[in-house]
Parts: sequence; structure tokens; C-alpha cells
Amino acid sequence: MGEPMPLWGVLLLPIGLLLLGYGAAAWSAMLTARAGGAPASAAASAPARETARLLVEQRRTIPGADTVLWRLGGAAVPVAAILSVLVLPVAGRSAADLSVGVVWFNAMEVLIWVAVWTVGWGADSVWGLVGAYRFLVQGLAYALPHMFALTTAALGAGSLRVSDIVQAQEGVWFAALMPVAFGVYLLSAMAMAYWGPFDQAVARDLAGGAGAELAGVDRLVFRAGRYLMLTAAAAMAVPLFLGGGAGPLLPEWTWTVLKAAAVLALLVWLGHRLPTVRMDRFTEVGWVVLIPATLLQALVVAIFALVV
Repeated sequence: MGEPMPLWGVLLLPIGLLLLGYGAAAWSAMLTARAGGAPASAAASAPARETARLLVEQRRTIPGADTVLWRLGGAAVPVAAILSVLVLPVAGRSAADLSVGVVWFNAMEVLIWVAVWTVGWGADSVWGLVGAYRFLVQGLAYALPHMFALTTAALGAGSLRVSDIVQAQEGVWFAALMPVAFGVYLLSAMAMAYWGPFDQAVARDLAGGAGAELAGVDRLVFRAGRYLMLTAAAAMAVPLFLGGGAGPLLPEWTWTVLKAAAVLALLVWLGHRLPTVRMDRFTEVGWVVLIPATLLQALVVAIFALVV
């Protein structure tokens, strides 16, 4: 069991998440600019300019919309992202070192389902509603493989506590021992943040899908929540599969940040490089390939844990 994080550390946790999230948005803008032949360096400030524009833009009002549900859903996305990292150990300390930390993280991911669906449903818009249902279908495709990937890491450590999973990787990282679970986790990380290639819920063919009718601060919160969720998922890969803060020379918290930033950069890059996957095909792959693969990986790890 890890030591509790001091109050200043708990306060810094969401700030660190915001900084990494901004870095992901800037990296995404640079990749977009580079693909369009524009200078990539100038695009680094694009998220800041977009934030300023949305802050002064008027919020949209739609007749017939369930305004409370609509706006609460958008606000729930960043809240779920911040709550999910409460179990993240940094330098051996967590804001909440729960005995069911893995379950807590998975529960916050499920909260994202509810949030995105209510954003699409509450707007009383056909684009939003179709986008919301696309996200539900996507959730059905990746939820079980994602859960089995988390379970495999917990099986390897014999505990659902995230700090115990880090301690179990003192010899070898779980990414090397259970590569299938690690790969599926990275795929599900992009899916839970509706990031490419799993971005059909907010795709252009639906004029933005679930978030199509959002404007002003509401759109800003929804977009920021997406980057925060992607960042939180990348950060959780560090204690689950990459040995936590283990590394030479540098302090443990530095290695945690560096590993999280590296995973996040990889996810953002993959989102730009891979084409969007249709929900029906993703569901087929999820149920026919990913579920058996993660179950087999979990079985191998369980047998290894019993023998050793």
C-alpha cells in the first residue's frame, strides 16, 4: 500500500493533467498543420487561440433541448477524467490508494459513456443523437477487451490496488510480460476518448456528432474533456504496464510524467495516421479477435501466477 499524497500534490494532479492535455492538443494541431503544408511550430499556440475564441463565443440555445442534461453531460467528461487519475501513483503516492483502484478507473471510463450519450441526447438534434448512439456501439465493442486488459494487469500483481501493480513490476514491466493486454489497453484508451481511429461519435460526416450543437464554453469544456480523458488513459498505462516511476537517474515523478507524455504522444500520432474505423467493423474485431486474445492472455498470466 502506497503513502497518501499530500494536499499540495492532490491540487497539482489536475493541473498536471491539464498541462499534458494542452500538450496533446498542441501536438495534434502541429500534426494537422504539417499534413496541410503549414509551419508546424506556429500551430503550437492554436489550442490557446481556440480556447480564447470559444470563451467569448455565445452559448447556443436550442428549442426543445434538455439544457440541463445537455450541459451536465459535457461537464461530466472532464470531471470523469480528473476523478480517474485519483488512483494514479506518482512517486509512490496516490490521492486515493483504493484497494479497488483498477475498478475505480474502469468506472470513470463508463461514466464517459453516460456523459457523451447525454450530450448527444440532450441537444434534441439528429446529428447529436446519431453520434451518441455511435459512441454506445463503440463502447460495446471495446468495453470487454478493455476490462480484460485491466484484469490481466491485476492478475499479474494479485491485487486491484494500482500501487501493488507497480510494485509487482520491479523486475519486468507488464508491457513485456503481457503485450496483448498492453496493446488492447492502448486501443481502448483511444476509443474511450473517441479519438481517431475511433472518432465516429464526433465525426465530420455528422457535423461533429455528439457535440455538433455545442458552442462557446460548452464546446470548450467538451473538447477539453476529450483531451483530458486521453491524457488520463495514457497516464494510467504507466502504473499498469510500464513499471510506474521506475527508471535510472531521474526522480520517480519525472519518469511517470515522461512515460505518460510518450504514451500520449504516440496515441495522438496514431489518431492522425490511422483511418477512421466503422463501428460495425470495430465491433466485429472487438468481439471476434480482441476478446479471445485478451482472455487467452489473462489465462496465461493466471497459470503463470499459480505456478510461480
